[in-house]
Amino acid sequence: MSDTIEKIKCLIIGSGPAGYTAAIYAARANMNPVLYQGIQPGGQLTTTNEVENFPGYVDGVSGPEMMVQLQAQAQRFGTDIRDGWATKVDFSGDVHKVWINDTKELHCETVIISTGASAKYLGLPSEQHYLKMGGGVSACAVCDGFFYRNQEVVIVGAGDSACEEAHYLSKLCKKVTMLVRSEKFRASKIMEERVRKTENIALLMNHDTVEVLGDEQVVTAVKAKNKTTGEIFDIEATGFFVAIGHKPNTDIFKAYLTLDETGYIVNTPGTSKTNIEGVFVAGDAADHVYRQAITAAGTGCMAALDAERYLAAKE
Repeated sequence: MSDTIEKIKCLIIGSGPAGYTAAIYAARANMNPVLYQGIQPGGQLTTTNEVENFPGYVDGVSGPEMMVQLQAQAQRFGTDIRDGWATKVDFSGDVHKVWINDTKELHCETVIISTGASAKYLGLPSEQHYLKMGGGVSACAVCDGFFYRNQEVVIVGAGDSACEEAHYLSKLCKKVTMLVRSEKFRASKIMEERVRKTENIALLMNHDTVEVLGDEQVVTAVKAKNKTTGEIFDIEATGFFVAIGHKPNTDIFKAYLTLDETGYIVNTPGTSKTNIEGVFVAGDAADHVYRQAITAAGTGCMAALDAERYLAAKE
């Protein structure tokens, strides 16, 4: 238990487009929002080199720059933005209790959860190197596929999302090589058939990714291994897409909030409301379908408006 308890009207857990947008709306509604940025201030977009599909940025913008601008806009209206992350919650009573860094205890009238989801990666050192460099590794074909138009790329994955992303890339890229680690897809039959019927998608079943190759700045090829024969070979590619799933950052809420089978927070359709009154969700912590900056921002707006109406109804 912390020595001092702080009372907060509107707490926003997590940053990124959802959290910052919620903060903008909440601040303008005089809700005095306090936002804790989390382990990764700015969220997933801080690992995105170029954002070209967010309305209003005619020439595009880097992910980190966009997050700096959103943070500044939220602060302009009075949002109290702090370092730190939520480590524990208690939503069992009328007061929503949240602990920051295991020490600071907050008692909140409303809570907006915008903790997002983390893309799963293979964990190869070379993969992580080019991911950080912004030179050819991505976990979002819709976000980054445009940069590889008329080029050759590799995608790894076996589920519906991997098939969807491979099919999306096939419309932009000259060739898409799909590495599937087992002998069977995990995707639905209709998605598997769509991939198999697409002429410029090459399927390599029962293959592992050994290494992502490049010139230290950008990707030039992917080293793969045939698990049946043991053969190791290089596939020329300028882009490497990882589509092996996302993990929503929702573990600390599972004792109180309704989650689906993969850990995403279940919201009341058409709203940001969770099963706990006064607790709302925005962005990728609840969205496993779209996962775009613009949709996250939209749900951030919804969460702030829902929280404002909740507080107004209590007065």
